[in-house]
Amino acid sequence: MKTNSTYNLVIVVPCYNEQDRLPVSQFKTFAKSNPETLICFVNDGSKDNTEEVLSKLEEEHPNTITQLSLMKNAGKAGAVRQGFLHCIEKFNFNKIAYLDADLATSLEECVRVSESVKDDIIFSFGSRISKIDNNIDRKFYRFFIGRFIATLISRQLKIAVYDTQCGCKVFNQKIVSEIFKDNFISKWLFDVEIFHRIIAIYKKENIKNIAREIPLKAWVDTDDSRVEFSYFFKLWFDLLAIGKKYKK
Repeated sequence: MKTNSTYNLVIVVPCYNEQDRLPVSQFKTFAKSNPETLICFVNDGSKDNTEEVLSKLEEEHPNTITQLSLMKNAGKAGAVRQGFLHCIEKFNFNKIAYLDADLATSLEECVRVSESVKDDIIFSFGSRISKIDNNIDRKFYRFFIGRFIATLISRQLKIAVYDTQCGCKVFNQKIVSEIFKDNFISKWLFDVEIFHRIIAIYKKENIKNIAREIPLKAWVDTDDSRVEFSYFFKLWFDLLAIGKKYKK
């Protein structure tokens, strides 16, 4: 691992029991052709052979793939946070992102979204807006539930954002320490907390000047979601707790 190198982009990928699901060939292909991007897998206390799969990837691509292994499952929020803090400590980079392990949003799309982070733009995120010139393959019931939740989240944040929950977000390296220094309330709605924290730092009226919502060219829904359906009922309590914490 070239710890003294400066990567343009680091992509943190949280993994939990991904032994049979991880699209290994896509990660290999990307790692070979993108030397300025580092992929940091976070093995989130997996109970299968995920660690072995990731170790092999790291061994084959030592300059573009690394792994952080957590002893206990921390949930997606905890895994992403620990991955970010680990990368801040160990590597030099300009931008850092997180992406779902199933690559519903591709690595190439993540790089494209990251290109918006420059000059005064310190935060960009993918958005699953269905348009005539893109391919957003989402199951209807997830789309329906997702739009309902997204509307509530947008009202809580009091900013016009279409998709806070897309698993592709990119940050300028300079803002990461402040945004990720504290634990998150929710394992799955931590994206909402990220928006709250950015608003608290930069103020709501300035968000349009420092953030960009980028429509994805493609996004593919996967059958093996890590979010249990029962969480739908707990989600509202998490959302209320988040709103209470960041209410002014």
